[in-house]
Amino acid sequence: MTAALQLTGLSKTFPVGRKLFGGASGRVKAVHPITLTVEQGETLGIVGESGCGKSTLARMLVGLLTPTEGRIEIEGAALDTADPAEFGKRIQYVFQDPISSLNPRKTVRQIMEAPLKLLHGMDRAERGRRIAEIFDSVNLREEFLDRYPHEFSGGQAQRIGIARALAAQARILILDEPVSALDVSVQAQVLNLLADLKREFDLTYLFISHDLAVVEAVSDRIAVLYFGSVVEIGPAEQIFSAPRHPYTRLLADSAPVVGRPLTEPEAKGTELPDPLNPPPGCAFAARCPRATEVCRDNVPPLEPDAGAGAAACFHPLAE
Repeated sequence: MTAALQLTGLSKTFPVGRKLFGGASGRVKAVHPITLTVEQGETLGIVGESGCGKSTLARMLVGLLTPTEGRIEIEGAALDTADPAEFGKRIQYVFQDPISSLNPRKTVRQIMEAPLKLLHGMDRAERGRRIAEIFDSVNLREEFLDRYPHEFSGGQAQRIGIARALAAQARILILDEPVSALDVSVQAQVLNLLADLKREFDLTYLFISHDLAVVEAVSDRIAVLYFGSVVEIGPAEQIFSAPRHPYTRLLADSAPVVGRPLTEPEAKGTELPDPLNPPPGCAFAARCPRATEVCRDNVPPLEPDAGAGAAACFHPLAE
């Protein structure tokens, strides 16, 4: 069976600063080479603190950024150099802020019709049938189609954003903090809707979130990013309960839990390394209480462990 998404050596480097006579004065590697497989129908959670490369990775996957190196394959087809419209037919992005992601000058009907016309060339009758089907799937009334985005609540706007992604008939959705801007009660409704849509349309999700409890609840596997690299990946039910990488434990211990007092993290620092002057070895070594000379001099590979996961660490935590 062909994987839904295959990343091979995917990386992104940005030029920064300007020299006196032109050209960049430096470069920042936002995403280090990532090789990753996402199976059809899987939900892969992606977590990590701000600046770890989550959103840069997501934007490469939907064609908003061009990878510096590497290859993206969707259902076996290489899309890293293809027509950008091909991205939209196979993979779509659901944004964090639902209202600002919708064009305020267009009605919901116009927003919904855009991918149907541009990607699939549907006529008016076909578009009407498809939009009615999608609106029914996301539990929205058809009378909303002639309104503008500012007339909706955050939860309704996010449903419209999800409906727009489904209109393109994509089989993979990149969900970038899809519920973080919503009230807690509305979050549950949207998460339940996403679960129902996944079953109905046989979708594959990449779910990016800072909320570890949410991402653990909705994901089959979780990938932990740090300083642009995957440092651990494994089954959702194990990744935080029995972490192998010290950074994963730091994330798990830092997340607030009702009834558990907040304690000082075990890590020695709180800042990411300087992206303009990255360390020679493990990027987490300066913060890691288990680091030794081998960590400071060498980059640990992402190696499978005895279970179903993998960790990039010379001194992984005991199971």
